[in-house]
Amino acid sequence: MTVPSEIRPEATEYLPYYHRYVSLVPDGDVLVSLERQLDSLLTLLSGVPDARAGYRYEAGKWSIRELVGHVIDSERVFAYRALRFGRNDPAELEGFEQDDFVRNAAFDSVPIESLMDELANVRKSTILLCRHLPADAWSRKGIASGGQVSVRALAWMIAGHGMYHEEILRSRYSLT
Repeated sequence: MTVPSEIRPEATEYLPYYHRYVSLVPDGDVLVSLERQLDSLLTLLSGVPDARAGYRYEAGKWSIRELVGHVIDSERVFAYRALRFGRNDPAELEGFEQDDFVRNAAFDSVPIESLMDELANVRKSTILLCRHLPADAWSRKGIASGGQVSVRALAWMIAGHGMYHEEILRSRYSLT
């Protein structure tokens, strides 16, 4: 029997923009991907001294702290959407402007270790939310950011979004 968290979302379950994230997630149980991705990201960030966490690879780009904060904020928003739609809430949810969130968060005043703790706790909460969803909740849909999205797609988007930004930390911020 296939577990709902093992079913890859169809392209019709999310806006085309999010394919860039969903496509990064390997086949299999998305909960395993969420756990592995968190471990990988925390391992990568553990090598960043706080003095380097304010580094920007280019003027006008987010610092390492801001990028981590953005991953946290986005996961919270996506998980909230999954909670609402998973509970069969029909209300349409608005989008959010990521640059405004980062600009108004003051992430550069937060130690990188604290952001790592926050990321770990948010991810653990997301995993528990998904793990406790009833099987039929995974296919429930709602409207967010002007487009239809399933609970299943939101879980895969969270995993892929973390993977996407981990790769940016490696390639543009030269983290290893």
